[in-house]
Amino acid sequence: MGLSSTPDSPLSPATAASGIATVAVVGLGTMGTGIAEVLARAGREVIGIDIDDAAVRRSVTALEASTARAVRRERITERERADVLARFRTFSDLQAAAEADLVIEVVPEDYELKRQIITSLDGIVRPDTVLATGTNSLSVTRLAADSQRPERVLGLHFFNPAPAMKLVEVASSVLTAPTAVAAVTELARELGKDPIAVGDRPGFVADGLLFGYLNQAAAMFESKYATREDIDAAMRLGCGLPMGPLALLDLIGIDTARTVLEAMYAASHDRLHAPAPILGQLAEAGLTGRKAGRGFYTYEAPGSATVVANADTPAAAGEQSGARTVRSVGVAGSGTMASGIAEVFAKAGYEVVLAARSQEKADKAKARIEKSLGRSVTKGRMTEEARDAALAAITPADSLEAFAEVDLAVEAVAEDLEIKQQLFGTLDKVCKPGAVLATTTSSLPVVACARATSRPQDVIGMHFFNPAPAMKLVEVVRTVLTADDVHATVREVCAKVRKHPVDCGDRAGFIVNALLFPYLNNAIKMVQEHYASPDDIDAAMKLGGGYPMGPFELLDVVGLDVSLAIEKVLHAEFRDPGLAPASLLEHLVAAGCLGRKTGRGFREYVKR
Repeated sequence: MGLSSTPDSPLSPATAASGIATVAVVGLGTMGTGIAEVLARAGREVIGIDIDDAAVRRSVTALEASTARAVRRERITERERADVLARFRTFSDLQAAAEADLVIEVVPEDYELKRQIITSLDGIVRPDTVLATGTNSLSVTRLAADSQRPERVLGLHFFNPAPAMKLVEVASSVLTAPTAVAAVTELARELGKDPIAVGDRPGFVADGLLFGYLNQAAAMFESKYATREDIDAAMRLGCGLPMGPLALLDLIGIDTARTVLEAMYAASHDRLHAPAPILGQLAEAGLTGRKAGRGFYTYEAPGSATVVANADTPAAAGEQSGARTVRSVGVAGSGTMASGIAEVFAKAGYEVVLAARSQEKADKAKARIEKSLGRSVTKGRMTEEARDAALAAITPADSLEAFAEVDLAVEAVAEDLEIKQQLFGTLDKVCKPGAVLATTTSSLPVVACARATSRPQDVIGMHFFNPAPAMKLVEVVRTVLTADDVHATVREVCAKVRKHPVDCGDRAGFIVNALLFPYLNNAIKMVQEHYASPDDIDAAMKLGGGYPMGPFELLDVVGLDVSLAIEKVLHAEFRDPGLAPASLLEHLVAAGCLGRKTGRGFREYVKR
């Protein structure tokens, strides 16, 4: 648990613009204790309240341990630690909140419990005290309406672990006074956090986007489309996420996730938010994730982060048998993806034929590879000898006829089914019997490419991610016609080129795009509905979810036209109204605003 997000030299409460000097925290679980630590480190007097004496003792012990770690890491001094501990006082009665400037309730996500606390505080605190609920799924407006002072009630959603996570969502209802919102927003800044203003709807911004994605991942696993390990690896390696969705569900708590999704579905009736049945089954069985010691994964003990192998853990990726021999590879295409894939194979010691529509295009593609390898030498990632060997292994060609003797042919041409089918028809004629034929499509049906040949059993999907030399993931896509030894061959080849293969079936989006693009589409809908701005949504997902890029940054990089095409494919495949492309995305594409490549998408860019 890091402590670096709190200010090193906080304003004293007397001079703080928020005017909030004393804060009561009701509920001393993990989140409540974390919030108390943030407040105490920023110089606030903290009143911790919990009716459970054991929870109080755990909270004090956790704060002592956390501040001791901070001293050992030289983030604070012993004197500062003593001051933090002295500012944290614990009680078992709500009456202790009488003199607080702000009360934050962080009790379990139960409406009646939260309502009782809010209404009880009405008769205890001063008239000007702000009452904040830590809910992320219940109605702030309903809680405010039940209070005698609705103008002083708002939502204040910290993210776990509170000392480390920078994002704070400040949720106001139609009843909340602007002065209360301003004071709490300023306090969040004084705590070293990045507050964003959100309206009152389940999940707010970050969880509103995150939980739909987690739900789809659970449904994907439940349908046996892919293993839990492959789903999690795909999203970590394909999108750069800090944790896979099923591991994250275990961390959050499967029961908690189900509660949030139920609230979201009740508000939106979007099927994407209807909790996957497996979430209910696991929750009812008490398999709620790390806290129970078992959820999607099994852990050494309740509360442990260490996963232990169990009976349903699949065999290691390297345990393949019956693979065909691959010594030479043909790569069809001359774009960035084709040259990147050719580079990957050449660096791994394969003989590579790089075929384009003309010798000039093939030579340019090889020149692009030479520049890339040169950068690797400059950065010390490979020797000059290794670079020269990789370049010597690549033969540019102006015709697919050059693939006559390759053992594996990989197409990386335009994402157009007719073009790909024509190419596979040609590969069928020129490639030797037993050659594996692979497509790098990210959205088209692999079986449609297979049916363009007389040997569909030899056809498989190998979806590399861009840039291919850097990205570790390859989605290995089997059709209903793909032979077992072809699948084994591709997995073995992936291991030899140091990529991580994940298995999935031949349906739109495979794993990554099927989970990623509905999330991006929902982010667009938030902007379309004027719920939040692209900047706030990007900040929420980076600071609250640990994502390397916000959804609008990513959309502009991918290209809005490409994103729209993928959304349309997903919608056509699954026939789910929630997957229909957001109209704002369609309008921007129609206007020629395609992202960075045109200089304007959700943001404007200066061309250099």
